[in-house]
Amino acid sequence: MINYARQTQEEQPEIPPPVEEHIAPAPRVSVQAFCETVETAAAVQSAGEDRRLGKAHLKIQMGGMAAAIEAYRSAPTPNVIVLESDARNDLLAGLDQLATVCDAGTRVVVIGRINDVMLYRELVRRGVSDYVLAPVGPIDVVRSICNLFSAPEAKAVGRIIAVVGAKGGVGASTISHNVAWAIARDLAMDAVVADLDLAFGTAGLDYNQDPPQGIADAVFSPDRVDTAFIDRLLSKCTDHLSLLAAPATLDRVYDFGTDAFDAVFDTLRSTMPCIVLDIPHQWSGWTKRALIGADDILIVAAPDLANLRNTKNLFDLLKAARPNDRPPLYCLNQVGVPKRPEIAATEFAKAIESQPVVSIPFEPQIFGAAANNGQMIAEISANHKSIEMFLQIAQRLTGRSETKKQKSSLLSPLIEKLRGK
Repeated sequence: MINYARQTQEEQPEIPPPVEEHIAPAPRVSVQAFCETVETAAAVQSAGEDRRLGKAHLKIQMGGMAAAIEAYRSAPTPNVIVLESDARNDLLAGLDQLATVCDAGTRVVVIGRINDVMLYRELVRRGVSDYVLAPVGPIDVVRSICNLFSAPEAKAVGRIIAVVGAKGGVGASTISHNVAWAIARDLAMDAVVADLDLAFGTAGLDYNQDPPQGIADAVFSPDRVDTAFIDRLLSKCTDHLSLLAAPATLDRVYDFGTDAFDAVFDTLRSTMPCIVLDIPHQWSGWTKRALIGADDILIVAAPDLANLRNTKNLFDLLKAARPNDRPPLYCLNQVGVPKRPEIAATEFAKAIESQPVVSIPFEPQIFGAAANNGQMIAEISANHKSIEMFLQIAQRLTGRSETKKQKSSLLSPLIEKLRGK
């Protein structure tokens, strides 16, 4: 009876994970919070440690509305004021008084416990940017502040996806390039691949591109980085996919500071819906910053002990550094190498406490042919089983489903031939 129940449970269809809310990072702004309760102050403090408020300068004081009015009698107001207030009448009167000392352009977020639409309308009439019901958690504060700088009419800020190998040689670059291809082709999202391995990057080879300029030109000229400059550096691979290629030369040493890529990433966010970072397997200040600052992370691992240890270490670090984000995803690659002892996917998942998105089998012939020809797997073999796996990864990372394809007709083969000519 027990075995039957267990089997029945295992046969239930897998429920897809909920789509994570995408909150765009806030720019470099000053934020001052005036709290009345210790719980709210702790939530705001925790929010200030979130990666999306990493550029914001946050200061927290107790005393609520009265403290805010007193503070700004002789000091300029910041970009954002966060106020906690419980009483309705005191709140409205306090806001009227605050308006007399508040600088133009300052945005106000109110945290209160009164759930009343009439109060909300009064707050909007007085120029309050957002009203958040208490009790609040860190993600509520993050969402409120970040959304102040994401106007509905503005173009959505791009999602950064970081792909990194748990160990060198596990095929993380190959996976990232094919996943980006699936994002562009199957999900119809404009995407760019940024090859961050400046000395040995393979994205140019994999996409059969040899652009004269690339990401190195941006990194070594940070004062020139803007939308127009980045656009000139991009190499177009398909209608929806572009490449920011690595030079892959050894004529200089690529030593970078922690924030060397910040300007490049910020600019890409403003122009591209999806940015896939091909991060080399090395541990430095800038690689750690790129991983922690990404919206979603994919770790590529082979089924052996070193990969298991490294994946576990990455999971632990990233979960601690990103408490308000979903945990990173991981996939197993090169599974089933002949005569090689391997750790089973179930054992890998038990140690990581998370299931792999997919397990990609070891097939050196087709992957080798694609690499040598400068093609994606989908170009080599349109029906290969790994293509569906790349699409699964793309869907999990972006939260999007596959776009519906047009129904084929009897003339479709002829039309395809004409297009090829």
